[in-house]
Amino acid sequence: MPDRKRRLLLRSAPLLTLPATLIPRIVQPSAPDALLEKTIPSTGQPLPVVGMGTWITFNVGNDPQTIAARTEVLRTFLEMGGGMVDSSPMYGSAERVLGQCRARIGETPRLFSATKVWTNGHAAGLAQVRASHRLWKLDRFDLFQVHNLLDWEVHLPALLDMKARDELSYVGITTSHGRRHRDLARVMETQPLDFVQLTYNIVDREVEQRLLPIAAERGIAVICNRPFQRGALIAKLEGKPLPAWASELNCDNWAQFLLKFIVSHPAVTCAIPATSQVAHMRENMGAAQGELPDAATRRRMVSYVGAL
Repeated sequence: MPDRKRRLLLRSAPLLTLPATLIPRIVQPSAPDALLEKTIPSTGQPLPVVGMGTWITFNVGNDPQTIAARTEVLRTFLEMGGGMVDSSPMYGSAERVLGQCRARIGETPRLFSATKVWTNGHAAGLAQVRASHRLWKLDRFDLFQVHNLLDWEVHLPALLDMKARDELSYVGITTSHGRRHRDLARVMETQPLDFVQLTYNIVDREVEQRLLPIAAERGIAVICNRPFQRGALIAKLEGKPLPAWASELNCDNWAQFLLKFIVSHPAVTCAIPATSQVAHMRENMGAAQGELPDAATRRRMVSYVGAL
């Protein structure tokens, strides 16, 4: 067996007893500079393993210079092969700014659009859905999610009904709060979700115990938010050396090291770091190229960062 195929097999070993269609499958790049992708379990559609978040970074109001700068961040993401862009009505002006950036760029065929419903009540939820279409300047979204489980018993059936009418492609639910993990597990176990979004990074690993296994068992794609702990992880590691063996993973910086840890988990589909700088976007996208760590290397990464 070729070494690369053997490494990929070992990487997925913990979940090999599950039906193969339920696990996000790694799609091998078609060209040397192409991005690593994983499949969405419910459809098999490939998605680049590094996406883009917009919390804080795209909530910039009406400042023309800042909007122009964010346009270049989005342009760089898409030109480098990026797919998922995730936002929410909770993020202030982020959805409107995204729409303005898209208008400046023009056609964005690579875009995998993901946003959320974050309100109480059926009518208010549908109004937010309509507002998101208007703000993003999109006729159809790829993914709508219930944000932080808010009134999910009302919104989830409405989103599933929209999916049944082919008005969107995927339905999901999110949380960024560990205290909601028990509630999230219950929803994942009982509802026909395509996606779940949760916090996972090299130091916040509670979801490995229950939520990621449920996602694998149920065939739910996983989006990981807060990969850098809102920048705190990068700040902590700044000035500290990468391990010499990071070069084996094609990691040139801490952002790539941290992202590769996340997206190498067999149950994870993609991570969504947010940035306001083109240079940082280029660093982030580098994590979707080259080798991903196997299980033994992932443990080594945890130990190395924990000792710093």
